[in-house]
Formats: sequence, structure tokens, C-alpha cells
Amino acid sequence: MKTKAAILREAGQDWEVTELELDPPKIGEVLVRFVASGLCHSDEHTRSGELTGRLPIVGGHEGAGVIEEVGDGVTRLKAGDHIICSFLPVCGHCRWCSTGKSNLCDLGATILDGCLLDGTFRFHTSDGQDVGGMCMLGTFSQYATVSENSCVKVDDDLPLDKVALIGCGVPTGWGSAVHAAAVEPGDTIVIYGIGGIGINSVQGAALAGARNVVAVDPVALKRETAEQLGATHSFATAGEAAMAIHGLTRGVMADKAIITVGTVTTEVVTDAFNTIRKGGTVVVTGLGDLVSNNIQLNSSMLTLMEKRIQGSLFGSGDPFHDIPRMVELYQSGDLKLDELITATYTLDQINQGYQDMRDGKNIRGLILYDTV
Repeated sequence: MKTKAAILREAGQDWEVTELELDPPKIGEVLVRFVASGLCHSDEHTRSGELTGRLPIVGGHEGAGVIEEVGDGVTRLKAGDHIICSFLPVCGHCRWCSTGKSNLCDLGATILDGCLLDGTFRFHTSDGQDVGGMCMLGTFSQYATVSENSCVKVDDDLPLDKVALIGCGVPTGWGSAVHAAAVEPGDTIVIYGIGGIGINSVQGAALAGARNVVAVDPVALKRETAEQLGATHSFATAGEAAMAIHGLTRGVMADKAIITVGTVTTEVVTDAFNTIRKGGTVVVTGLGDLVSNNIQLNSSMLTLMEKRIQGSLFGSGDPFHDIPRMVELYQSGDLKLDELITATYTLDQINQGYQDMRDGKNIRGLILYDTV
């Protein structure tokens, strides 16, 4: 079948909206009709060249839709099911899954190459060139053939144009606070970068009972949104935040810091490290240049103050547990999703959507499809 999709041919270029050929599902795969896709910063990292993988690729890894067809061997899903895609496939039985670390599942090793689990591709150009799907998905397409290991079934009455965000940004941010930082009641938490992930770290820290949730971002819109969704304080600079935290904690400093900026730098890691207390933790969730070293810290302070630096992928959670959990929190009104969506776009407007993100206009932009 044919599908309209946004592809990246070369790093540094804009997304190109074009028509592709799409293969039907093979064993263990399903055909998804997407309703919505979030515009996540990781796809911008791919476009800019900071994340390197096989090109060309259909972008998008944060989406929700409806199952149109299932391949042989699929038992958990059927045509008509509503699903949220996890940008990390989960097998359930590798070393990492079997020890409670399914966010590190071995199936995720080739997500930047875009091939499916058998090493082949489902998207193709009209002249037969293979095109990958970002994170084995490619949600910047009207339709995609994906592994059932990437699909989490949800109730039919959920608004797919809202819960699409639960495929990446929401659990990644929320889990960075709840799982990776292990926020406890009474904690003081500082979050650097209030985009689609950082805003959910704010929500997670607040729900976990933090006494002070300090948001740091130079963009006024993002600071204002953070205070609406759980931040107790917000500042434009790390220096202002550090001074305030010193006063709030009587000099003890923050219990944990979470870094969710668009591009991680040495400066922001150093700021976070210097703002946490003895025995505190810095969680690094944001991405940086894959070929550059961007963490440089004083080893004596690391040793003498027993501080910790912790990386976090998918919020250090379990996609097949945390995605339904996020849905339940949304249904109960404890987790806000509608408020995260600043603007919606058609697929043809994808480059404008990413320009708005780069300009700091969006908390989260969303592509809406008109597929029927």
C-alpha cells in the first residue's frame, strides 16, 4: 500500500513529505493507522546530525493509532484495537527484561537504524530504496508496519490525539523523577529544561510529593507552564535557581537534579552537580552529541560528597507497565496531557512545527492525521 510520510534523507536537511510504499505485516507485526504523532526533540537530534543512524528514515517515535491488520503469530492485538506506540520495543525475556530493566531491552539495539526485528525494512521509495522507521516505528507517516512488541493496547474511548504523548515524552519525564531520581515526599528537586520531557519531570516530582519543584528554563512560556503543572518556583538561569535553592534548603541544596534540556552540555551538568547536596543525584535524561564527551566534573567533590550521576532511558521504567499507568493517571486527572499541547500541525507543516520548537514556542507540538 501507499502512505504519506516525512522522511530525512541527509542530516542537516529539512523533513521531506513524500509518498512511500509500505509492506504488509510479517510474523509478529501489525499495520497501524496513526491518529497523532508528537514532535519530539530526539527527531530533531537526528535531523541536526547529533544522533547518527541509517538514512533515509521516516521520523517520529511518539504516536498513537488504530490497528488495521495483524500478521501471523500476533496474539495480543487484533484489527480495530487502539494502541500507543512505545519507542522502545520490549521482548519480555532477555537479561534486561527478566531483571526489571525492560527499558534496556536488547530489541532496542537498532532503533536508530529503523529496520524491524528481522533486519529488513517495511518502508520503500518508489524506486525500491529501503527507508527505515525512527525507533522501529516511523510515526511521521499515515500508516506504518511495526512490531507488536512496540504496541501497548489502550481503551477505545481514550483520545488518541492526547495520549500519543505517552509514547515517549510523558513516561520519560515522569519516570526521570519517579524512577531514576526516586523523588521522595519533602524533597527539593531542580529540573533543567522544560520541554516535552522536562514538563513531565515537573509533574512526576510534584505527584511524588516533592516540597520544592524548581524549574529552570530561559523561555517564559515554559516557566509559566511549569508553575501551572506543579513547579513551586521557576527561574530563567541556573545561577538564579541555585541561589533560591540555597535559601529554600538553608544551605543544604537540592536532593536531586534532572537534566532534560534539548542538548546536554558540560555547563548544565556542572550546574546541576554543584546544586545538589551531599549524597545527591543528578539524572541525565537529555541527549547530546554522540561523539563528544560533555561531562567533566571535579572527582574530589564526587568522592568526598558522594554525589551520583545517573543516566536515564525512558525514565528508567517499563513501557508495558508505565504507559498504562500514565493512562490511568490521565483518566483520574492527576496527570495533565491536554495542557502540554501548545500547537497542532498537519504532516505537511512538520518543518514549521520543528521551527516553532527550536524557537521556544511549544511545550509539545503534535501532528494530527486525517486518515479514515
